[in-house]
Amino acid sequence: MIWLGIESSCDETACAVLQDDPLKVLSNPLYSQIDEHALYGGVVPEIAARAHLQKIAPIAEAAVKEAGVELKDIDAIAYTTGPGLMGPLLVGASFAKGLARDLNIPAYGMNHLEGHLAAAWLSNPDIEPPFLTLTVSGGHTELVMEEPGFKYTSIGRTRDDAAGEAFDKCGKLIGLKYPAGATISRLGKDHNRKFVEFPRALHTHDSCEFSFSGLKTAVLRYTETHDPEFIQQNLGDICASLEDAIVDSLVTKTINALKKTKMKTLVMGGGVSANSWLRTRLQDYCDKKGIRFCVPDRSLSTDNGAMIAAAAIRRKLQGKLESIDVVKPWMPLAL
Repeated sequence: MIWLGIESSCDETACAVLQDDPLKVLSNPLYSQIDEHALYGGVVPEIAARAHLQKIAPIAEAAVKEAGVELKDIDAIAYTTGPGLMGPLLVGASFAKGLARDLNIPAYGMNHLEGHLAAAWLSNPDIEPPFLTLTVSGGHTELVMEEPGFKYTSIGRTRDDAAGEAFDKCGKLIGLKYPAGATISRLGKDHNRKFVEFPRALHTHDSCEFSFSGLKTAVLRYTETHDPEFIQQNLGDICASLEDAIVDSLVTKTINALKKTKMKTLVMGGGVSANSWLRTRLQDYCDKKGIRFCVPDRSLSTDNGAMIAAAAIRRKLQGKLESIDVVKPWMPLAL
């Protein structure tokens, strides 16, 4: 079968064409709205929805053309129904359902978070549950255990901000443009990660929950008590310390969850999964403990259409393909 995957949960308009037997990504173009939102220091839902309306048809056409197929060759469509921003989700869902009706093919609504995990599956197609998952992005930070049959059990999640949000908001406080995560990582590379001892919340031996609001407050207080000139002169060390605080929290809680669940496979997905320091820290631990560590290719870490199609294909292969027909801005993997 040939699948069209559509992702529009936030600020990327993404479509992809996948073949399921053998599994292959034929195309995966997207349009990033970073420039539209940078002026405001974050994603503006109304602007995002309008951009999706303008770009979704051209991106879908580009995906089909790049894949070397025609619309009539598409056998099924997978699209995101949540979690995400209501306006952008409605644009993608409406486009997918309308196109599916015109082509007389099925359309399946998929969970965005399951898509991030399916991105890791695309790079590691032989992985089988049970395993522990870490989803870490701009809007989501949670640890979930997946068992056969897509049975999900929540192990821990953020009590306030997501890790990606913490990167962006803390970056703004020290004078960086949105989005700040990749910039913080680049500026902090090879600098002193102990220059500032930023706090790690809920940092106990058995906690699997995250909190980053206190870190934001600490960064704010730091900027209030240090001259802008000092911050700019020591920006590399501050970025390294900030990145280490966020990554250390993610790694510590993930290790606690691995010990608690005794899982021998760790699957990570989401935009922050592209962070090199996070990958290095988790890979080092997994190598020492004989745990398999599965992450998506960096090109599949951020929101993209291939991960949504992959989520549907993965369910189809296990005989569990179901459609979530109602758009839901809040849709966790596990309650």
